[in-house]
Amino acid sequence: MEKMNRKSTVFAIVVVLVLLVAIFGFVFRNAAPEYIQGEAEATEVRISGKVPGRIERFLFNEGDRVERGDTVAILDSPEVMAKYSQAEAAEAAAKALSEKADRGTRSEQIVMAYQTWQKAEAAAEVAKKTYERVERLYELEVVPAQKRDEAEANYKAMTATAEAAKAQYEMAQNGAQREDKMAAAAQLDRAKGAVAEVEAYVQEIFLVSPISGEVSERYPKVGELVGTGSPVMDVLDLSDVWVSFNVREDCLGDFRVGETFRAFVPALDNKEVELKVTYMKDMGTYAAWRATKTTGQYDMKTFRVKAKPVEPVEGLRPGMSVVKTVDKR
Repeated sequence: MEKMNRKSTVFAIVVVLVLLVAIFGFVFRNAAPEYIQGEAEATEVRISGKVPGRIERFLFNEGDRVERGDTVAILDSPEVMAKYSQAEAAEAAAKALSEKADRGTRSEQIVMAYQTWQKAEAAAEVAKKTYERVERLYELEVVPAQKRDEAEANYKAMTATAEAAKAQYEMAQNGAQREDKMAAAAQLDRAKGAVAEVEAYVQEIFLVSPISGEVSERYPKVGELVGTGSPVMDVLDLSDVWVSFNVREDCLGDFRVGETFRAFVPALDNKEVELKVTYMKDMGTYAAWRATKTTGQYDMKTFRVKAKPVEPVEGLRPGMSVVKTVDKR
């Protein structure tokens, strides 16, 4: 009898222990926290040029700090320099033509035109006197009408020649026409525009960083040929860092745009940081996605959440994990 009581006692104790374990497991089965892991990211700018060329020299190495406006690399582009020489020569020629049009006719040409006019005037005066003499002789019937007509024709021809010479002299004094001057000035402006365009391309030989940051990667090597728009170097702006999380929608209760939450960074000895949610968007669905399952459950969508540190976090770099604890109780 005593033996049976002992067995009953042991059985009862075992049952109680099992019940206690079951109750403990039921109560605390959801007590373990879940973790949502995110990754730190930062603004990254790729530096490239507008002109093709070979890498002549890098002025910064990977990991170096650069400031906005620093020249980070120099290209060798003989084609651009040749075009620059051509543009300068065209500008010089257009400038000479424009100056010639502005100055007008040379003084020697003006003197020559004046002398030609005076010579024509003198010849016209002689022809006039000859005609008048022949006209009087013709009235006295000393010379025939033929001689009179010849003298008259010569007088009129010399008069026309003198007027033409005078017009040439006046044109030489006035210089180029207004339209010619405008055309020459326009040609000069066009040449200057071509020079300015090529100068802009020459500036593109010197690749400049548009931001301050850290050189994260260099792509080509010195001497390699790069095309138009080909990336040469990446620069990270470590002052603009954020954290991206992929959050299942049943865990979105801890994330609201404009609100803050706390997380820790394993790479920084689990340093706790405060983050503010700035962006939230669903990550889309696949073609095979079904709205509702027939088992009574439903599909969970994933949202991309971006959060920025409320205060700068020293040592936080792109690629580091940032972990948020989610209590599912």
